[in-house]
Amino acid sequence: MLAAMDSIRLAIAQFAPRLGQLETNLARHGEFIEEARTGGADLLVFPELSLTGYQLQDLSADVAMRLDDPRLADLAHVADGISTIVSFVEESDDHRLFIAAALLEEGEVRHVQRKVFLPTYGLFDERRFFAPGDQIRAASSSLGVELGIGVCEDFWHVAVPQALALDGASLLINVSSSPGRDVAATNEVGLGTASSWRTIMRTYAQLTTSFVVFCNRVGIEESISFWGGSEVIAPNGAPIFSAPLYDEGLFFVDIAPADVRRERIGLPLLRDERLELQVRELQRIIRKRANIADDPIDDSRAGMP
Repeated sequence: MLAAMDSIRLAIAQFAPRLGQLETNLARHGEFIEEARTGGADLLVFPELSLTGYQLQDLSADVAMRLDDPRLADLAHVADGISTIVSFVEESDDHRLFIAAALLEEGEVRHVQRKVFLPTYGLFDERRFFAPGDQIRAASSSLGVELGIGVCEDFWHVAVPQALALDGASLLINVSSSPGRDVAATNEVGLGTASSWRTIMRTYAQLTTSFVVFCNRVGIEESISFWGGSEVIAPNGAPIFSAPLYDEGLFFVDIAPADVRRERIGLPLLRDERLELQVRELQRIIRKRANIADDPIDDSRAGMP
């Protein structure tokens, strides 16, 4: 991996994809890429299912792409020179469908992260149409930093950002299609969903001493409104940038990777994680939840190292 850049210019594409219109969305991505290039962006982030729209349901198979799809390769070529994260429906070799986010760099698909947690509560029904991913990996990048990519619901489960940070990521990126809910909630933004997202993102930034980027879409699909409010959070949990609610735009934010080094030396939370303890206790909890009895203790070895 290359040495970290002194400064990384982020570009966050907060926009409304056209539902099921893959070609239209590909063209829109090209426009954002050129705008980001003009603005000097090093990293461009699109929201969840930016190439397809969110409420796909039975359209999911129609817009799915394999990783060797020429259209994805063409987009990677267009984005050459800018590290770009896009999201789409991925079709595997055995014809399973996944919600995925891909890192495009140097004209190719460098890394793919499949959505691990598929919500099936409230207005969500993702597990009906998609398979869950089963790996969480940080991605090396030409920016000289490791990226940790999660897709929307993934960051409502602490295991995902924690695993990404422990795997080496210092820049955690959540691509999201979060609909507005609890609009009557009383808080600083008047939208309960936004308040919850801001709380967890700032908490993850501080607990993992990482930059956190939240890129959320806007627009209306099938009477569901998406609220935007994309954010960038510093490794100490302080907000650096907050995009407006509901408005489309390409927003530029400059961050300094050295801030992660300073924060992690001063607050070595990741260093002090007891992973062996965590694994041991998780194994115990798994057995407990499955009603699997522990192995009987061998008294002859009691007290032995």
